[in-house]
Amino acid sequence: MRGVVFDGKQAQVVDDLEIRDPGPGEVLVAIAAAGLCHSDLSVIDGTIPFPPPVVLGHEGAGVVEAVGSGVAHVAPGDHVALSTLANCGACADCDRGRPTMCRKAIGMPAQPFSRGGKPLFQFASNSAFAERTIVRAVQAVKIPDDIPLTSAALIGCGVLTGVGAVLNRAKVDRGDSVVVIGTGGIGLNVLQGARIAGATTIVAVDANPAKEAAARQFGATHFIDASAVPDSSAAVKEILPTGTDHAFECVGNVKLIRQAVDLLDRHGQAVLLGVPGFTEEASFLVSSMYLDKTIMGCRYGSSRPQRDIALYAELYRQGRLLLDELVTEVYPVEDFAKAADDAHHGRVARGVLTF
Repeated sequence: MRGVVFDGKQAQVVDDLEIRDPGPGEVLVAIAAAGLCHSDLSVIDGTIPFPPPVVLGHEGAGVVEAVGSGVAHVAPGDHVALSTLANCGACADCDRGRPTMCRKAIGMPAQPFSRGGKPLFQFASNSAFAERTIVRAVQAVKIPDDIPLTSAALIGCGVLTGVGAVLNRAKVDRGDSVVVIGTGGIGLNVLQGARIAGATTIVAVDANPAKEAAARQFGATHFIDASAVPDSSAAVKEILPTGTDHAFECVGNVKLIRQAVDLLDRHGQAVLLGVPGFTEEASFLVSSMYLDKTIMGCRYGSSRPQRDIALYAELYRQGRLLLDELVTEVYPVEDFAKAADDAHHGRVARGVLTF
């Protein structure tokens, strides 16, 4: 079968992947569509260290082909969106409703794939850039059949991360102010999360002026072109003179992390969603934090995928959450190189690979 494999030096589309049958508590899914996220590119460029060879992809949707013993919530023929969170469901963090903190979900990946008799790793317990993949039962979330799978694919990472960071982690409330730094796939979902939460002033900041239309469509009330002003922080302060209640950094740049912290009003929260290099450090003025300000990390939108994916699917059906509009371009998997180049250069909000 076809898939995208990174061998440690380059990523290429191959057609000779094999996958084993699902075991107990596992689900075999025929992937219909998979979003190309910057995390996939970060494996290729080394920002996210991961053992090769690995089948890439982690944001997908498809149709259940088979289930292992003990799986009862999905059956062959069901449409599912996949999460990357292969949490155990039995530890203290899972029991507290914090599956993103499950330590067993962050261990060494499995090797359900093989090629030429040699095993390949699975990225993010998912590997959605393959015609078929195996996930744990907890990762397969049933969705209505009327949601296009090219749109549903994006729920499992970009939407869970961005919207979840607003609703679950920051708990943005009605009337709050929000600043979103970076309006790529994650940033757009933060914007629409803020809109859904009832924030009244939502400021998007990006160095690409071409992103303004999409930012406003997803919820921004103001847009600052960081390439056109001498000081984007000063431009934000013209809109929010005392600072913002919530600042979300969605780029992964330590200077922008500092900017997010500096933009906070009293009792404000800076939420870090972008991923800098693993050894990079950010700084802030300690004295500024004594006005009840908070710097918050956020893993995977602090989500509970079985609950949240179903919720976001319903919000989509009600017209309250945008999915179709996230899909800038659809590519056959054979065009992975073009899709990756478009994503790297910011030409798309989300590119989606299809099989």
